[in-house]
Amino acid sequence: MQTWTVLPEEDGRRLREVLLNSMHLSWSALKSAKWNGRILVNGERRTVRDILHAGDRIEVILPSASPDYLPAPYPIPLKIPFEDQYLLVVDKPAGLASQSSAARPDNTLENAVFSYLGEPERFFYRPVNRLDRGTGGLMVIAKDGHTQDLLQRLLHTGGFVREYLALTEGVPDPPEGVVDAPIGKEDAASVRREIRPDGKPARTLYRVLEVREGTALVRLRLETGRTHQIRVHLASLGCPVLGDFLYGTERPEEFPRCFALHSAYLKLTHPLTGETVELESVPEWLKR
Repeated sequence: MQTWTVLPEEDGRRLREVLLNSMHLSWSALKSAKWNGRILVNGERRTVRDILHAGDRIEVILPSASPDYLPAPYPIPLKIPFEDQYLLVVDKPAGLASQSSAARPDNTLENAVFSYLGEPERFFYRPVNRLDRGTGGLMVIAKDGHTQDLLQRLLHTGGFVREYLALTEGVPDPPEGVVDAPIGKEDAASVRREIRPDGKPARTLYRVLEVREGTALVRLRLETGRTHQIRVHLASLGCPVLGDFLYGTERPEEFPRCFALHSAYLKLTHPLTGETVELESVPEWLKR
C-alpha cells in the first residue's frame, strides 16, 4: 500500500494529478489500482477526477500479482547492505542463480530472499536489476510492484548508476573508452549473444585500473542493460572476462560456477524517500 498526505500547495488539485506527479504512479499502475485495486481518500473510495484538499490522506492499494510457482525456502546467509520498507539490496554470491526456473527451481537467490523475509504467504519476487548466475555483487529487489516500477524507470539514468569490476584475459586497448555496439541473440536456440547490426543498442564505458601478468582489472559502467552486455563487449575487444565459459575460457579451479565479473558499485536515488543510497562491494577474487 502506498500513502500520501496532500500538501498545502496541492490543495484544489485533482486526485489523478497527485497520484501521477507526487506519488509517482505510472499510468499502468494507476489503471491497475483504479480497476483491480483500491484508491481511497480519507478511507473512502474516490474517482481520479475528484478535487483534493490539504491534509487529505490518500491510500493506493495495488492488486497482488500471483507468482508463476510456489517458492521453496533456501535459508542461506545473505549479505544485505541496505534495506527499508520498500526495497532491499543483496550482495549476491557469484555462482547463485538470481531467479528460479523450471530447470533450476530450488537453490536460487529468489528462494533465499523468500527465506530471509520470513516465508511470507503472498511472496512475489521483484528484482530490479538482474545478475547472471556467474556474476556476484549488488542487486536491488523491490518489496512491492509500485517500488519496482519506479526503480525500473530509473535504470540507466543518473538516478540509478551501476559499476562493475572485471578481470580480463589480456589488456583492453585503448585502456579507457566506450564500446558502443548493438547486441542480439546468436540464434534462436542459443543463450549466447553477439554484436550484430540488427541487435539492440548497447553502450558500455570502461577503464583499466591495473595490469598484472597478462590480465587487467577493469572498471565498467553500463549505460544500457542488455543480456550479457559486459561479457560480450569485453570479448569484442579481444579481452573476455576471466573464467567466462561462454565468451572466453572456463577456469573451474579458480572460478567454480562463476567468472571474474562483479557488481561493485551502486548509487541510486530512492524513488519514495529521496534518499541517496550509495553502496560498494569487493569481490572475493580481488581479495586473493
